Amino acid sequence: MAAIAVRLKGITKRFPGTLANDGIDLTVEPGTVRALLGENGAGKTTLMNILSGRYQPDAGEIVVAGSSVRFRSPKDALRSGIGMVHQHFMLVANQTVAENVALGLEAPRFLLHRGRMEREVRRLADTYGLPIDPHARIADLSLGEQQRVEILKLLFRNANLLILDEPTAVLTSGEIAGLFATVRRIVREGRSVIFITHKLEEVMEIADQITVLRRGRRVADLAPAEVESRRELARLMVGREVVLGVDREPVPIGDVVLELRDCSGSDRQGHRAFHHVSFAVRRGEVFSIVGVAGNGQTELVSAITGGACFTSGQVLVLGRRVRAGQPFAEERVGYIPEDRTGTGSVAGLDLTDNVLLTTYRRLSRRGLLPRHAARRQTAELLARFHVAAPGPHALARQLSGGNLQKLILARELSKGPRLIVADQPTHGLDIGATVEVWRELLRQRADAGILLVSGDLTEALSLSDRIAVIFRGEIMGVLSTSDSEALAEIGPMMAGVRQA
Repeated sequence: MAAIAVRLKGITKRFPGTLANDGIDLTVEPGTVRALLGENGAGKTTLMNILSGRYQPDAGEIVVAGSSVRFRSPKDALRSGIGMVHQHFMLVANQTVAENVALGLEAPRFLLHRGRMEREVRRLADTYGLPIDPHARIADLSLGEQQRVEILKLLFRNANLLILDEPTAVLTSGEIAGLFATVRRIVREGRSVIFITHKLEEVMEIADQITVLRRGRRVADLAPAEVESRRELARLMVGREVVLGVDREPVPIGDVVLELRDCSGSDRQGHRAFHHVSFAVRRGEVFSIVGVAGNGQTELVSAITGGACFTSGQVLVLGRRVRAGQPFAEERVGYIPEDRTGTGSVAGLDLTDNVLLTTYRRLSRRGLLPRHAARRQTAELLARFHVAAPGPHALARQLSGGNLQKLILARELSKGPRLIVADQPTHGLDIGATVEVWRELLRQRADAGILLVSGDLTEALSLSDRIAVIFRGEIMGVLSTSDSEALAEIGPMMAGVRQA
């Protein structure tokens, strides 16, 4: 039997009003992938933040290579060979790949041997199948490329245990296959990987062992061969049966709530991001835009919602023309942004104030805002949308990513919107929460039209009435989900083949 690389014994962690980890035991052996599975707020990231030195446990013990250790910082953990790639990357945007890899190294202290560092980064990238240009600036890289930099940072520091927190959430299908190949290369060398994910199919493909957490406790340890079905894993995660899908009842189609007429726009560097885009979204339908990440959908949504300017064309929201670069002023529009932390919320404000960010007009009375009414509304939203939080007074940064996403969804739907723009609305959500979001969006069709932008084709097919495929900023075609033969064209269209 292989020697134990890392063992957690009775790890407990409390935050105000929340028991995040409750006496958790976990063992990771060399040369294995341990999948950590659980719904939002189950305590996965907190547990790994403890193992990687970001948090200290209130009780319990960490044993590495047979010795008890106490990490007071991530640097302490790295000295013991343990490092973590977080969901939100910790990179310096205006520096190069090589410079980011070198940041924090104890030697050299004052002089960076740039050429030597770039050569070593390139060697590691080639060895582990992480293609990246050492000279590139972080700000110019895609999220998938930034993730490669974070992994390279750990490999450069000879980490023996790499913790990857929701690593596939920002990747295309091709990039996911590349990541899995990298993970397999890492474990073949005798290193270990802890793979945090909500995606059940990924667990079955990449894991040697699976640990399931629920409400801060470990509820199962098993091998993929012992798993009877994805449904069984889902039940272990949420503690009840989960229907892996939704029924989409027909809803009468009404008036146009969003219309784009021959719209073009640019990215932040001034490069053309999308061009000659035209479509309309009607009340009662879900209109989806799908495509491989980086094909202009992010800039298109930003322009529609006022975060960026169109260079040409017209946008009409609820029949009124939107001025370029002007954020939504219409209260009957709900916007669920892809970036939940940077755009959708303010980490240092409490949940009540985060709800008020887009609903204050509805609650204000003669210019005054009754705080008690705002707190009461927030508490009701937390309960209705099953947001795991101590209460309306909690800070946004105290919520897990999935629970913060549910708070934003609750806030926007509470406005009774006639148009909903949902950009990656289930990003980072577990299977149970994903199904809840799907059902809620479908319920909204009675009064609203929904523009859904999703990198998950299963999600788009499950929810949509019509699907537009975008490639290099152009709409390749618009398909009805009722036409099963036409849907076979989605794959070729995502690769740039126009609709026949």
